[in-house]
Amino acid sequence: MSVNESTAPVMPRSRVIGAYLEEARSECLRYMRAPGFMLPIMLFPAMFYLLFGVLMAKSNGADAARYLLASYGVFGVMSPGLFGFGVSLALERDGGLLTFKRALPMPPGAYLLGKMLMAMVAAGVVILLLLTMAVTLGHVALSPLQAGALLLTGMLGVLPFCALGMFVGTLIKGQGAPGMLQLIYLPMSFMSGLWFPLPMLPKFLQQIAPIWPSYHLDMVAMAAVGLNKEAILTHVLVLLAFAIGFLLLAARRLRRNG
Repeated sequence: MSVNESTAPVMPRSRVIGAYLEEARSECLRYMRAPGFMLPIMLFPAMFYLLFGVLMAKSNGADAARYLLASYGVFGVMSPGLFGFGVSLALERDGGLLTFKRALPMPPGAYLLGKMLMAMVAAGVVILLLLTMAVTLGHVALSPLQAGALLLTGMLGVLPFCALGMFVGTLIKGQGAPGMLQLIYLPMSFMSGLWFPLPMLPKFLQQIAPIWPSYHLDMVAMAAVGLNKEAILTHVLVLLAFAIGFLLLAARRLRRNG
């Protein structure tokens, strides 16, 4: 005797919400307890900012210090999105963990939401670390509103890179994911003007900079610290389009190939 779908048991809403929260908590704990993941994410942008944003920018004025805080903040938040999603997804696909999670009685979006929240928390930690260094070591003058805006920019701005990392993670095997993502992460950072101001780069790199999501996030971050007076709506919409586009591509790959 078949069971009518309308009479099939439905998980209560409280349990659905609990499943989302528990998956998010476990993902955050798993990565926070993994020093091989968290330390490079925090220390790599911090070392860059200490060298170029604190030690070398002192003679270039307050605007240079704020400029480098914003650009290295963007450089820092790209990493948890790309590597937290891309490498872990590729490894979990190879190890069968993703297939196992699909068989569990959990909401299908809990896995992705957990990883997104993990990346947002990691991005927030990176921005807070750079803000602390900027205020204490670089003597950068920021209002509480500007500091809060930069923190919010970093935590939300990681999402397009989560989608990009997720898409890359569906394309390649786990062992090849770190190298492939480095080939995306470092050139994109350089060509977006995160390491050096765009006017210092060759003309053709300046012209193609708007094709990278990191360029648009950098423009939003500059506005957060008071250095970009132009409207940022276009940059926000471009970042949203990047996030949705790569998320849809990744979801299609996962449906077809697992």
